[in-house]
Amino acid sequence: MIKVLFVCMGNICRSPTAEGVFRHILRQKGLDDRIEVDSAGTHGYHVGEAPDQRTQRAAASRNYDLSDMRARKVAAQDMEYFDLILAMDQNNLDVLRRVCPPDKQDRLGLFMSYSKNFDDDEVPDPYYGLGHGFDLVLDMVEDAANGLLESLEQRLREESDSLSPKKRA
Repeated sequence: MIKVLFVCMGNICRSPTAEGVFRHILRQKGLDDRIEVDSAGTHGYHVGEAPDQRTQRAAASRNYDLSDMRARKVAAQDMEYFDLILAMDQNNLDVLRRVCPPDKQDRLGLFMSYSKNFDDDEVPDPYYGLGHGFDLVLDMVEDAANGLLESLEQRLREESDSLSPKKRA
């Protein structure tokens, strides 16, 4: 099983959106038993809270249900447990780099590096903006989630190929 953690600052807007969108895509593809998904924040401002209502509304308008999610802060054991830890922006990636052991740094990255249709490196934080920011976040997250899925499907194929017996010539 491949384990993916999405990370933003408070875990109430961007990272739960990424978790919800990616979980939905995995279920549609029948890969939810091979790829585990979670989200967390680098700060504990909203621990235990549901995603922001605006985030939930925007997600629901595209048939993503985030209502059962609760914010949590990234923990030290996450660095060991997750295979891939994807930050929504450079600031949160920098925080992760400071708390991640040196031998696990290769697990860290920016989520938007998987995007095919956006040149942005970061998913903008919609928290203090107007309502349209939540739709933009969804557009960006859907795009990057599809790119991430493509990458992980390739990884799963390679792992499967390495486990299967070689054909004899």
